[in-house]
Amino acid sequence: MYALKVLFSTTVDAFVWAGLWAWKLLTAPFRLIYWFFKNLFLAIVATPKILWRLPVRFYRTLIKVRDRMLVTVEYLQAESAKWKTTFAIVKSPFTLLTKMGFSPQMATSLLIGASAVGGGVVVNETVFAERSFARGDSGTYSAPSDIPTSWSEGDNTLRIKLGTTPVKAVTISDVSVNSFTGSSLPSGSTLTIDIGGSAAVNTWLEVGTLLFERNRCEALKLSNINTHTLNVTSNSADGQSLSPAAGSSPPRAITGGHGMARDMRTTGGLYDKVVIESPTSGVNGQIDTLVLSNLYSKNGPCRINRVKASEVTINLNRIGGDSDLSTKAFIIMDDVTASVINLSDNVEVSMAVPATQTIDQ
Repeated sequence: MYALKVLFSTTVDAFVWAGLWAWKLLTAPFRLIYWFFKNLFLAIVATPKILWRLPVRFYRTLIKVRDRMLVTVEYLQAESAKWKTTFAIVKSPFTLLTKMGFSPQMATSLLIGASAVGGGVVVNETVFAERSFARGDSGTYSAPSDIPTSWSEGDNTLRIKLGTTPVKAVTISDVSVNSFTGSSLPSGSTLTIDIGGSAAVNTWLEVGTLLFERNRCEALKLSNINTHTLNVTSNSADGQSLSPAAGSSPPRAITGGHGMARDMRTTGGLYDKVVIESPTSGVNGQIDTLVLSNLYSKNGPCRINRVKASEVTINLNRIGGDSDLSTKAFIIMDDVTASVINLSDNVEVSMAVPATQTIDQ
């Protein structure tokens, strides 16, 4: 009897399982169709939301990429600046000493061991004594070289000698000339700033544009200048005599193509004299743009002489030092000629000698 029950139960289970599998097999195509249409419906319903969010997600991705790129660029720039500063310090102990507060003269003395250097010593007396026009070191520079051809410890003149090579630009700004404690003109000199050619060797300084602005001179004299345009504006002088004459000088530009020299620029420095000259017989110096700005001079006059230019601008200078308007501190000679002459807002003002600048030596 027990065996019959077991056989019956087993038979029923088998039929049940068989029925279930038969049902699954029969309904499988329908369930597959249902699943397909269900997911198709869900995809159709979700598509507008996906299309709506896609631009926002794309924009946010772009922002992340941009931010990562900017962080990388800023890091590289910061590292580059640090390395440049490091190499500059290693390369130039002179700059390091001046940044520490030493004057140029004191820094030079320390670097060359305070040794007595004879006149006309060639630069680079020691590895650390390398001098440079761009750094504001005194010496004689044969344009366009940034390293002086000669200098001596007792000579604090900044001298540029121009030859056959035309120079694109020469800029000297923010310097003191024979106006600080302990300074004096070189022996036999009378001029603090002397710009131009030389009658002794029959040379001229040829310039495209000459700008002399915001300078302090005890006296300023312009002579033997031929220019197309002369602008003399907004100068204050302790007596003035301005007598330029009409001329017919054409506009000019100084060119040189591939052989033209690069710019010469210096900012800051202490000198007993500043000279830009054409000392070679029969060879005119050539500068396309000459800028002299914020030069503070004392104990001697300034002069611009024997210049041929396209445009000369004398602007916003303070000239004088004897508090006497009857003596003419600012003079433009009648041999200064121009096709276009603009004289405006130049005033006479009584003024004392420029103050001596106290600078640690």
